[in-house]
Amino acid sequence: MPKIGMEPLRRKALIDATISAIGERGSLDVTMSEIAGRAGVSSALAHHYFGAKDELLLATMRHILAELTADMRRALRSASTARERVSAVVAVNFSDVQFRPETIAAWLAFYVEAQKSAALRRLLKVYARRLHSNLLSGLTGILPRNEADRVAEATAALIDGLYIRRALKDGVPNAATAIALIEDYLETKLSRRSAQ
Repeated sequence: MPKIGMEPLRRKALIDATISAIGERGSLDVTMSEIAGRAGVSSALAHHYFGAKDELLLATMRHILAELTADMRRALRSASTARERVSAVVAVNFSDVQFRPETIAAWLAFYVEAQKSAALRRLLKVYARRLHSNLLSGLTGILPRNEADRVAEATAALIDGLYIRRALKDGVPNAATAIALIEDYLETKLSRRSAQ
């Protein structure tokens, strides 16, 4: 008989185990049995909670996005100027929670899998729209809309590119360096505007 109240804890343990397994393997080539073992539950229980592995992968991606969204909301609430909003968006994407090796590897694996999975592709589109919108929430207070759109798109591409390079164990060595690179780009774009 299942223990009352254990389902949320076990689901979370399975999601955490999925992130860990993907991070270690560097791909989605992990089995439900392997994930269940890491989570300390049976494979049958993992299937009971999530059905197929694809559903667990989708739940894991939703979890990562939910954490990112919650972190972003907190950061944006504490930003008092348009410029601080833009920096908050950048900083959250490279926070200790978001820029962990296993989370970075999971993002890369999800990007690859989204080429085959319509559900994952939809989630990645949601992420891209939110990132663009969050960047625009600050940039439109500084730049004209069309220019703010371009700077937001380029900043989002820098964030994604730095994640990819880090997942491939190339490029910037840490989050502080990644943030500094993006802030340099933003300062260049914004200082050109104020000089006009």
